[in-house]
Amino acid sequence: MPGRRSLVVMVKEPRPGRVKTRLARDIGSVPATWWFRHQVDRLTRSIRDPRWQTVLAVAPDKAVTSRVFDAALPRVAQGRGDLGARMARAMRQMPPGPVCVIGADVPGITPAHVARAFRALGDAETVFGPAEDGGYWLVGVRNARAFPPGLFEGVRWSSRHALADSVASLGKRRVALVDRLRDVDRAADL
Repeated sequence: MPGRRSLVVMVKEPRPGRVKTRLARDIGSVPATWWFRHQVDRLTRSIRDPRWQTVLAVAPDKAVTSRVFDAALPRVAQGRGDLGARMARAMRQMPPGPVCVIGADVPGITPAHVARAFRALGDAETVFGPAEDGGYWLVGVRNARAFPPGLFEGVRWSSRHALADSVASLGKRRVALVDRLRDVDRAADL
């Protein structure tokens, strides 16, 4: 697998009413924002590994310079569009080589999970880390510069169909699935 490995973490600037809105309906916007801010901090410290470069994809775009995020990590703006458009944009901004994108709201992610995903890209063109709710916590492609056409088109985001829709959008391409993890969307997920 030629090229440098890149791990992109999708993050939003932690502002009440702007992050974890489903969780906020259960526990309030300030506690949900507090949880997310500390989760991002914990995740970015634990996920660093010399086997890949970790990059933050930040929303809104103006928050790319925010002091909330670890200053040691490079950042790119997510830009406009739905989640698929923003993930695709982040992937295409990475150098040639394998790239995986993860969400910041999955407390169980470890470097071992990410390493398994990158290894799966040796045989597969695309890899997904399924989430318990039918979505996914990770998506990766073998080569960021040869992004699979159709990936993320027609996906019903934030639904139990997100993974199935994404896999279906790839047609006959080789897809690998790695560890199933749980993301935090509601109070019961905590």
